[in-house]
Amino acid sequence: MKTSMAHFATQIEMGSILAQLLEHKWLIGMITLGFACAGAFFAIVSTPIYRGDALVQIERRASVSPLADLENVMGDSMAGYTNSSTAAEAEILRSRLVLGQVVDRIELENVVIPTALPLVGGAVQRHQLPRPAFIDHDIQLPDFLQSPLTPPGFGLARAAVWHGETLALGRLEVTDHLRDRPLIVTALGSGRYALAHDDRGGRRLLGEGEVGMTERFANGDITLRIAALEAAPGAQFTLIKRSRGTAIRALARRLRVSELGQNRPYAANTGMLRLTLTGSDRAEIRRSLNAVVETFLAQNVERKSAEADQSLAFLKEQAPELRNHLAAAEERLNQYRREQESVDLSAEAQGVIQQFIDLDSRLSELVIEEAALVQRYTSSHPTYQALLRQRQILLDERAELEVQVNQLPVAQQEIISRTRDVEVTQAIYVNVLNKMQELEIARAGMVGNVRIIDDAQVNVLPIEPRKPFLVILATVLGAMAGVGFVLTRALFRRGIETPQEIEDVGLTLLATLPTSRAQRRLKKRVKHRHERHHRQVFGDLLVQAEPTDTSIEALRHLRSGLHFTLLESPDNRLMITGPSPGVGKSFVSVNLAAVCALSHQRVLVIDADMRRGQLHDAFGSQAQGGFSELLMGRLGEEQVIRHSGVRGLDYISRGVAPPNPSELLLSPSLRPLLERLGERYDLIIIDTPPVLAVTDAALLGALCGTTLMVAMFDVTSARELTRAKRRLEDAGVPVKGAVLNAMERRAAASYGYGDYQYA
Repeated sequence: MKTSMAHFATQIEMGSILAQLLEHKWLIGMITLGFACAGAFFAIVSTPIYRGDALVQIERRASVSPLADLENVMGDSMAGYTNSSTAAEAEILRSRLVLGQVVDRIELENVVIPTALPLVGGAVQRHQLPRPAFIDHDIQLPDFLQSPLTPPGFGLARAAVWHGETLALGRLEVTDHLRDRPLIVTALGSGRYALAHDDRGGRRLLGEGEVGMTERFANGDITLRIAALEAAPGAQFTLIKRSRGTAIRALARRLRVSELGQNRPYAANTGMLRLTLTGSDRAEIRRSLNAVVETFLAQNVERKSAEADQSLAFLKEQAPELRNHLAAAEERLNQYRREQESVDLSAEAQGVIQQFIDLDSRLSELVIEEAALVQRYTSSHPTYQALLRQRQILLDERAELEVQVNQLPVAQQEIISRTRDVEVTQAIYVNVLNKMQELEIARAGMVGNVRIIDDAQVNVLPIEPRKPFLVILATVLGAMAGVGFVLTRALFRRGIETPQEIEDVGLTLLATLPTSRAQRRLKKRVKHRHERHHRQVFGDLLVQAEPTDTSIEALRHLRSGLHFTLLESPDNRLMITGPSPGVGKSFVSVNLAAVCALSHQRVLVIDADMRRGQLHDAFGSQAQGGFSELLMGRLGEEQVIRHSGVRGLDYISRGVAPPNPSELLLSPSLRPLLERLGERYDLIIIDTPPVLAVTDAALLGALCGTTLMVAMFDVTSARELTRAKRRLEDAGVPVKGAVLNAMERRAAASYGYGDYQYA
């Protein structure tokens, strides 16, 4: 049973939500259409962003330095360090070393920005719209071109640059304090222009110049040559000489470098780098990307050449020393031969000398390699450590040969030593000369390890904005926003929408009054001197202005229902109240009284809202001289009772606002007063303040046999109605029934109350 009830409640909630959406379908549609139009407008006017790409390969080639053989010997032990070269080259591509040369090469420091119309200026230029004919080309120049004062402004359409109007910059040089500051060029016609810049005090004219001529402004701080200027008089361009660092950072933000295959698991190092560059100018993207690739290639070649030059310089320093050392060694050997006249070398001695030659030659090569290695690696690098180990092995072998030589006769030792010096030095010297020749040849045919696979190519279609996706997204967001707005408003308002909700509170629904457009026309806005805001008041009785209005018909039904209720009441007093202000209790009170009076009854309406009562406005009179003066004893009954324009209907206004309305209602004379008035009239209707605002309604309800509660459709919440009913019942005032005012026919209301229709 509980499950079925929960399922039924869920259906009710879903039905209510669907009814709310159906009720406000036009609002949702308008919001959706507005979002879609905004998305389409944004897609049209937004600046398209293009992307270009290029592909380079980092090849693994042997170095031209003397340590290349050593690196080849290392083999697999260096694999981890070699594979990192691609990542290093990618960082070099993004470095200031490369990008700075690109900025200088294609002059990215100079920026020319055409003045554009707000929002649509870029679209005007992209869609090749010419300057409209209604914009006068022969305009009067702005005041700032004639005086150093701040310009008062002139037509933005005239200052804007339209299709076909261009400025070609030939040269722009400024001092450091003017870098990154805008300079405004205004076309004057006849090959002339004016230059100004924004100062702290406003825009200041710097002077005029001629197209094609090198001009100097601001005491030589600005050197400018405009190669070509094709624009109508008044068209403006902004020139900016960016600092080198700013231009490099701007280029670096647009450049992306990624290695192909790096995200694939277990992928080998491909050495392929994809360069992508984004921007709004396709020609600039292609030019900049090609410049980056070519600069990187040239820098790579220069880096390899620098390595060869470094090794060659070291060898050139060693060659003269080796030549002198060789000459000295030959002289010492010849002198020893002359002194000894004849010394023969045994076969063993000749073998030892040859071994010394081999070892010293290899040690000499390691010295050369170490000189180049120091410039590239630290002493803890594996390559450097491998070189030290090889040198130690050779030194150990050389030491063993020294021991072997020391065992020979003294004469043999001396001749071996001097012959070894000559042979080893000669071998090392020849080796150095060969190395020098090899490096000269290698430098002459130097080729870097970077190869350009694909030149820069820019996509024809922009990557941003994606117009169809943007329009669809805006439409979906608009629909979501419309639905969310409707549901959120319904969630926060939580007003009563169906008569069933009143019955759920525990009140008997006596009548539902439909919304009256005629009543809205009868209302007027007034504001008294002591009030801060305007308020709406009655301008006339609806029963007199529109006697056939559906609201009056509903009040006639209410009159019939009250007839039987009042028969069971101990008196003929009817109190009409509401939980909060603005629910229409005064409207119900005065028009119900008029309907009852028209049925040949004597009716008295009392405005007991001594704070903000406005019942007197319905009869076109003043509030003074009413209920408050009667309770204070200042006026008598006959003095406060006024006759209305309706036969059989009298009323008592609220009177002047007293400082203690609630205390006046506790007066012991109030009950006898109401009893005397009840003897004179068939029905007394008392209009009271809201129940939840003050206690007046509870005090008056104790003196009335019948109490009605008025609730406003879609305004009064069920919680407010419940609290008001409980507060009256706690004071001993039973609520006989309720009236739902300003009822509207909505999908949500129809869903909650079947096929309810107005009479």
